[in-house]
Amino acid sequence: MAKSRPPFPPFTLETATQKVRMAEDAWNTRDPQRVALAYTIDSRWQNRSEFLRGRAEIEAFLTRKWQRELNCRLIKEIWASERTASRFVSPMNGTTIAATGFAATATRIGSSTRTA
Repeated sequence: MAKSRPPFPPFTLETATQKVRMAEDAWNTRDPQRVALAYTIDSRWQNRSEFLRGRAEIEAFLTRKWQRELNCRLIKEIWASERTASRFVSPMNGTTIAATGFAATATRIGSSTRTA
């Protein structure tokens, strides 16, 4: 079982920023096992029309994703007063292109709840 890593909720702006950086750094390792461990055993994800349940499905999804998206990286930012936003960037023809808009998933700073 994975250990929980501080900082823990409720978050301040400082600890929320720290947590966001940790998530961004982990995601950008492109290590599906490491990233999946950051989520609970019973996590539920939706990616377009695909619905995922649990770490094993998250890990399999990320493995497939990163086989296709060779240069994509995640940038997480504190957005508004209680949410983080995620965006994906990938180099295209030598230029960095940001994905349109922010990801549909936001994380409340004051709790560990993920909302879509």
